[in-house]
Amino acid sequence: MTLKEMKNKVLKLIEEISSNSVALTDDPDIAAKINDVINQIQNEVARIKKIPATETIEVEEDDEMLITDIVEDIYQINIIRGVKHEIIGNSVIFKEKGAAKIYYYKYPKQITSETSDDYKFEQTSDVLEIMPYGIAGDLLKSDVSNNYGQIYSNRYESMLQRLDPRYSTGSFYISGDDYGI
Repeated sequence: MTLKEMKNKVLKLIEEISSNSVALTDDPDIAAKINDVINQIQNEVARIKKIPATETIEVEEDDEMLITDIVEDIYQINIIRGVKHEIIGNSVIFKEKGAAKIYYYKYPKQITSETSDDYKFEQTSDVLEIMPYGIAGDLLKSDVSNNYGQIYSNRYESMLQRLDPRYSTGSFYISGDDYGI
């Protein structure tokens, strides 16, 4: 899904869409803040349904690195393979020289007011279907004349609770006669 498609979804949901406007809405307040709100919501859901990534780096024995210095967009390390290492708090100490393959979870690319409408989201479809409700809730939260912001926020929170953070369910394999099979 592109940024423009997400904006269309949100603006249709809150009935603020305008096909005559370049900004897709005639409401200047919504047009001014929609990209920032979309960015905030995509970062929030990325901490629940994490975006996997990998990076290989060359390290020296006894190199000590902050996790945030390994890769710019890192949120959380999943596993490191290829070299012996020790993770202590927010640091990694590499115990030998070599190529360290870092499997990690990352933050999505940031959306700003300058981001092109052809930006493609990195999240999965289930996340992209939940995001419009969070965006709508945040866009309308200051509109006290009605409770639409609260209604969309409640729906978003309900959908988040049912979001499955897994990409796979995992599996195991048993072989041999040692188990009487």
